Amino acid sequence: MKKFDTTSLWQDAWRRLKRDKIAVISLCFVIFFTLLAIYGEIVYQYHDVLDITPNYQKTNLENAYISPNINYLMGTDGLGRDVMARLIQGVRIAYKVGIITSLIAIPIGVILGCIAAYYGGKIDDIIVWFYSTVASMPGLLFILAIAMIFKGQGLLGIYLGIGLTTWVGLCRLVRGEVLKHKELTYVHSAKVLGISSSKIMFKHILPNIFHIIIVTFTLRFPAAVGTEVIMSYLGIGVQNEPSWGLMIESARMRLWQGMWWEMTFVTIALFLLVLSFNLLGDSLRDALDPKLND
Repeated sequence: MKKFDTTSLWQDAWRRLKRDKIAVISLCFVIFFTLLAIYGEIVYQYHDVLDITPNYQKTNLENAYISPNINYLMGTDGLGRDVMARLIQGVRIAYKVGIITSLIAIPIGVILGCIAAYYGGKIDDIIVWFYSTVASMPGLLFILAIAMIFKGQGLLGIYLGIGLTTWVGLCRLVRGEVLKHKELTYVHSAKVLGISSSKIMFKHILPNIFHIIIVTFTLRFPAAVGTEVIMSYLGIGVQNEPSWGLMIESARMRLWQGMWWEMTFVTIALFLLVLSFNLLGDSLRDALDPKLND
């Protein structure tokens, strides 16, 4: 048996994905939110370099609670700040949380999963015991504990809390796939040629299971964003930036007085972001499944 052709796998997956209208629409939304996050980061870095207060942070009580109009498309909040500008910054924070926590969790899950499956024996038993122990811990409480330790240091606590508690699922998936791949002919051939174990794992097996990592990223990204929103809502996440959680918390008190726009637009943005990534992840999982035939 020859090594899998990963190039043809991705080409076939893209062909299937393009035929799925829901996947295409979801991808368009993901691209749209990505562009908003990039724009928000540029605006943030520009004001940070110049050491000036950005407009979305400036208060003007004379403009407080202005409903959506031509000047403020999403209205203003209780301090007269533009809701749309703050919502875009919320996209920036959401993406930073999703990406940075993935950069923490995915390498842990992939490395431990590969090592456990490839070497087996006691090493496998130790790693399985370790991730079973982590999985048995209440995830939200663990994230809260880490976030409280690093409270006052921005989103560092959220990054570490989410990143260090969400790698278990990927570790299990990678372990299962490596267990199957290490018995295939191309791996046995590499061993006969004297290729080192690390090269076999990360240069031969890993490229053939990389689609699992991509799908996992698209599914865990919205989960990380949702967790950050909850943490910020509880007052544990970022406090000096317009996180969606903080915007929801500040808007809820005025909702009963008819100031609906901030809560509404933030909720819609969060809903669309999470839904788009989840639908795209489901479609990618189907498109990359080699068992599916046209």
